[in-house]
Amino acid sequence: MDATVDALAAFLARHPRLFVLTGAGCSTDSGIPDYRDGDGEWKRARPVMYQDFVSSEYTRKRYWGRSLVGFRRMGRAVPNDAHLALAALEQQGHVLQLVTQNVDGLHQAAGSRDVIDLHGRIDTVRCLGCERRSTREALQHELIRRNPAFAALDAGDAPDGDADLEHRAFETFDVPACPTCGGLLKPDVVFFGEGVPSGRVERAMHAVDTADAMLVVGSSLMVYSGFRFAKAAAERGKPIAAVNLGRTRADHLLALKVSDNCGSVLRRLLGCTRRPSTEPRPSPVGSPAAVGSGAGTD
Repeated sequence: MDATVDALAAFLARHPRLFVLTGAGCSTDSGIPDYRDGDGEWKRARPVMYQDFVSSEYTRKRYWGRSLVGFRRMGRAVPNDAHLALAALEQQGHVLQLVTQNVDGLHQAAGSRDVIDLHGRIDTVRCLGCERRSTREALQHELIRRNPAFAALDAGDAPDGDADLEHRAFETFDVPACPTCGGLLKPDVVFFGEGVPSGRVERAMHAVDTADAMLVVGSSLMVYSGFRFAKAAAERGKPIAAVNLGRTRADHLLALKVSDNCGSVLRRLLGCTRRPSTEPRPSPVGSPAAVGSGAGTD
């Protein structure tokens, strides 16, 4: 066992019940690109902002046109070693709560049970008018039916089911409206510039209070929606460890930093863990008494 995994195993032994926060680096080995480089800087143009999406018809056409191409690849993604190791650590009782900034659903596909999808799920579509939910797969079929020329395109991968189609015009792209009320359809994810529903934040903060320590996996924490939990953990005297390639916004708060591939580190960590003591595992943080009331913006 190498020194980095040895140190992480010792951290886990001292703090056996973890609040785990994952980011894009957790899913890159599944073929889903991340947004930032090792210095926390943008690798490509900034993602669509919420206000632009709701106010600009062309922005919506461009978003859904790129998504039609990119969603095909994202739909084929499967869990990697990082997802599988975290699911196994949860089964051992080491993961009190897993909060992910990713929208790909790969933690659940790997078998994790207590997952808070902080930024929502890309496989669900929401109507901004009547709040009707539907599957992204159903919308994909409709987008292809209306836009067969786009369905034949191929492009480079981009994060969160996007595709690099920088020089393509989207004026003619046909975006369906909500079949119930005619409202705008939006992926059920939190866009940049949009607030995270307060119920998710409250539920996660309760887990920070309850956990022994925090583990960050594959996140630079540059976005405040994730950094807030590291800040809260530090304020509560909870030790924080991070497994991430490159710097994080919370480097000054970390008790331990492992700069290595998430999947490789967690797979090796899993190999040296033992099932914790027979002390009963606490009730899931998602039980009704622990969940914040209602959703809103933070």
